[in-house]
Amino acid sequence: MRGGAPVGAADRRESGTVQLNPDSQLNPDSQPEPDRQPEPDSQPDSRPQLDPEIAARLKRDPAGLVPAIVQEAGSGIVLMLAWMDDEALRRTLSTGRATYWSRSRREYWVKGATSGHHQYVRSVALDCDGDTLLMTVEQVGAACHTGAHSCFFDVLQEARS
Repeated sequence: MRGGAPVGAADRRESGTVQLNPDSQLNPDSQPEPDRQPEPDSQPDSRPQLDPEIAARLKRDPAGLVPAIVQEAGSGIVLMLAWMDDEALRRTLSTGRATYWSRSRREYWVKGATSGHHQYVRSVALDCDGDTLLMTVEQVGAACHTGAHSCFFDVLQEARS
């Protein structure tokens, strides 16, 4: 926090969870900001940055990414796993719309921008090691690109009675 006010539209809690303010949610009919490639670190950047206190706590993989587990707010069902870099997390915290980094397309994507299956973020938590995010969302439509509600529908083994 700077000057005692929350950074962006988020209210940070001592527990490591960030709760989004209700007024930070975008209208579902509004257009997300256009996707763009990250700029090389050597160039000055005047764009808004992720809160340095949050950025310092993240442990990233060699590509600068952190896995984000996405859980449905009402049911607790794990919906999907996606990847975020600092910019994707900043966009998510400031807009309340789940924004991820596509490793295959090498671009940012706002969940639901093309499918209409939006994720409205209710909270973001960082695990005890700082290397995984847990996002709790209100899911509209399917979370999986296959059309399934959750990406975790292929059960390999269940407990036996």
